Amino acid sequence: MSNEALFITEEEVKSLLSMEETIRAVEEAFRAKGLGKTQMPPKMYLTFDKYDGDIRVMPSYLETLDSAGVKVVNVHPNNIARYGMPTVMAIILLIDPKNGAVTSIMSGTHITGMRTGAAAAVATKYLARKNSRILGLVGAGAQARMQLLAISNVLKLEEVRVWSKPESTIDAFISEAEKIYDIKFHPCRSCEECVSQADVISTVTPSRTPIVECTSISPGAHINAMGADAPGKEELDPDILLKAKVVVDDLTQASHSGEINIPLQKGILKKEDIYGELSEIITGEKEGRTSDEDVTVFDSTGLSLLDVSTATIVYNQAKEKNIGTWLKFS
Repeated sequence: MSNEALFITEEEVKSLLSMEETIRAVEEAFRAKGLGKTQMPPKMYLTFDKYDGDIRVMPSYLETLDSAGVKVVNVHPNNIARYGMPTVMAIILLIDPKNGAVTSIMSGTHITGMRTGAAAAVATKYLARKNSRILGLVGAGAQARMQLLAISNVLKLEEVRVWSKPESTIDAFISEAEKIYDIKFHPCRSCEECVSQADVISTVTPSRTPIVECTSISPGAHINAMGADAPGKEELDPDILLKAKVVVDDLTQASHSGEINIPLQKGILKKEDIYGELSEIITGEKEGRTSDEDVTVFDSTGLSLLDVSTATIVYNQAKEKNIGTWLKFS
């Protein structure tokens, strides 16, 4: 048997992957997790304090797909300003569980963005009010664009409210989005203005201090807390978590690197206060939203399972369409 792997570039990944497919792959990965058909240790970190960045190593295995893989991804918030490079860059290895051989090496940057947006869309599908029409975006960078793309697949959005620092990014975001979506876009000059009238809120910042206040949140709102994906990060006033139904992507991982990590460390929040994992709601083990007055929070840390599930789609399509380059190791 030839020892070779299919190399797939970033542009090739983009040509092969749609958001609709990504949402389906992410939902099925969560479902497999809920059914106990996965293996996924918590992500491992190497931190580079003097460069204000880190890299993360993320392995997982989905029995339902018979697919395994490892993602290595960095987060360096100052990359754009310092080097003109993306904040997040990643590479994914897919591995054949039968023999341990690497079957594909692909760029994981676009996949990371897509599956993060898709995770919010799946959480919104299960936790937001069905008549939600207004989305509030706290942050206006690359992931805000993915949040809009993904959530517009599960909700009939009528208005998107946008706030960010610096404010110049707000106008650039809206100018771009208005060319794509038939939706009203509203630039906001404060975070409170952005979130106070929103049915669904997605926070996508690298903040290490709360920026969304509890008093700004309307009854019945759903929040996708996407930015706190490493120890020390938080975007939400802890009082929001105390009053909301909090659903995490993975309790172990979220406890040390999600939105709940600092409130847990400070004793503001206890693990018993966490309602459950999104996978439990998808499989029907626990109910999702039970009242239009509930405030719900999805604490997303980013799961390797979502990367491997999405990368498997890319790999299969690349083989089918004869896209990519085969690399021989021996």
